[in-house]
Amino acid sequence: MVGQVQMFNYAYLREGRRRPDPLPRLIATHRHALAEARKQTNAPVILIGKSMGGRIGCHVSLEEQVNGLVCLGYPLCGGGDPAKLRDKVLRELTTPILFVQGTRDPLCPLDLLESVRRKMNAPTFLQLVEGGDHSLLVSKRHLQAAGETQPNSDAGIIGAISSFIKGLPARLD
Repeated sequence: MVGQVQMFNYAYLREGRRRPDPLPRLIATHRHALAEARKQTNAPVILIGKSMGGRIGCHVSLEEQVNGLVCLGYPLCGGGDPAKLRDKVLRELTTPILFVQGTRDPLCPLDLLESVRRKMNAPTFLQLVEGGDHSLLVSKRHLQAAGETQPNSDAGIIGAISSFIKGLPARLD
């Protein structure tokens, strides 16, 4: 995978606050980072975010044209409560999306994610991290049982992201 990476933090993180900013401010911060990245390249744009960063990237893709989305540990259930689904933005998407989900992630039960994916208009892809939690860390017990290491699991994630990106159209129409 070759490309330019533009990293950023939300204001609440830079300021050391625990409570996230309101959704409109998070989206504005994300859009600003995207605009700055576009000043440096005209290459295809893939938004990749961990947890809330992936969710906000989905919101941004409703307003900005991007080639693809990668959500690492999508927080489908607000506070881990299945009654508080954060699926509206997903159902509105048209941008191809890759979900990378741990099988032990309480914020995104896989049965609920599959149900949401069936209702989505966007092309969706799923990479499971067996034994992985919300941070995609695999339990030591699972690693030992599978004869794996965390770096091997991480390499599988990188491979899935690379394959997803290679399969995307190079241009937006």
